[in-house]
Formats: sequence, C-alpha cells, structure tokens
Amino acid sequence: MEEKITKLQEIIDQHDNIVFFGGAGVSTESGIPDFRSQDGLYHQKYDYPPETILSHTFFVSRPEEFFKFYRDKMLCDTAKPNAAHLKLAELEKAGKLKAVITQNIDNLHQMAGSGRVLELHGSVYRNYCMKCGRFYDFSYVKNTSGVPRCECGGIVKPDVVLYEESLDSRTLTESVEAISRAQVLIIGGTSLAVYPAAGLIDYFRGEYLVVINKASTPRDRNADLLIKDPIGQVFSQIRVKGE
Repeated sequence: MEEKITKLQEIIDQHDNIVFFGGAGVSTESGIPDFRSQDGLYHQKYDYPPETILSHTFFVSRPEEFFKFYRDKMLCDTAKPNAAHLKLAELEKAGKLKAVITQNIDNLHQMAGSGRVLELHGSVYRNYCMKCGRFYDFSYVKNTSGVPRCECGGIVKPDVVLYEESLDSRTLTESVEAISRAQVLIIGGTSLAVYPAAGLIDYFRGEYLVVINKASTPRDRNADLLIKDPIGQVFSQIRVKGE
C-alpha cells in the first residue's frame, strides 16, 4: 500500500485539475451505512425491500410507510466528515481539486468545507413542498411525524432522487463537463453499479484514472492506479503542499 500511496501523492502533486467521483463508501467511515455491503440497507429486513420503498411509485402510493423508513434509515445528522471528506476539501482550497461529484445525499462534503459539490442524487438537507415549492430544512422533516406537510397542505418531499426518477439535468451537465476536462479522475468508495451516475466515467479523457475501493469495480481494469483500501485511510496519508 505504501508504494501506491506514494504514486497517488505524485499524481496529486503534479496536477491541478483533479475531479473526485465518490459513492457510499466515502461515508461509511463516518458511520453512515451503505446500500450493498453485508451490513448495508439491502441486507436488512423490512416489509418491503429498500429499493421498493425508495421508489417514486412507493412514495406516491404509500407516503406514510416511505417516511417511516426514510426517517429511520436515511436521516443521520450525527455523522461527521472523515479523513477523505476533509482531505478533498483541502485539495480544493489548494487549487488542486476542481469538483466533487457524489452519489451521496448526506452533505458531509459540504460540512468538511468543499465548495463545488455536485450531488447526483440530491440531499436530505433540502426538502420542498410539492404544491407551492416552499423550502423546508432537515430538522423539519426529521421532527415531524407521518407525512410532513407544508402550511399550504402540500406534501414536503425530500430533494433526493428516488428510483424511477431522473437525475437533475443541470447537475449531470456540470458533472460531464468537469470529468471531460479533468487531468485526473479519482473514483472512490463506489461499486459503480448505479446508472446513469456510473456512466459518467465514460467522459473521462485525462491522464490518470485512479480507483480507490475495497471491493472490485467494473473500472478496475482501466485504472492507472488501483487501491483496495478504505478511502479515509488512504486520504489520511496524502499531504497537501503547504501543510
């Protein structure tokens, strides 16, 4: 691992247009469960599978059951940014990192200090009335019971992309532009199993593709540098010039 960390350090030192593309594995070290690991949401027992509950159809047809699961399993305001989040924020401040593209909805990159975060699947910290569009924060949804409603009577929906829903076109466009212009693309903490998000990697035409993930991914064979260790552990060993 030491040799690979040295190589990653060299790549970071030599480039100033780096983009990071991350998934659930970035946040597991902060105590947020991922979806597909042995302890993840997909391996827990509910009346319905998580992918069914987190679908647009289920949200519309059974909103009370949706919000029961959502509050129980998707809202975690005790998690703190880990070494990966913090180092990525440092790299951005140093002018190295141009964007964080994340499939996570937990706001941890922003909490760590990252400025340009493209949230492919939205955020639990934003909620909007489906009728009038009024904004509601994290605590409002967490601390209400049943189906959260706006003063106008409309349902307050989390600004997260559910199964069967499309990704935000502006976020997609910005992500494609960032990846296509990058010299270095670092993929971290993601199985690259969720589309269309995983398909964004196809737009990379830069010099170095780095994959940091404990499990194998479909892009391992294309990686110029492959590290199969916890991402927080990896980034904790990276030094930003000026430190």
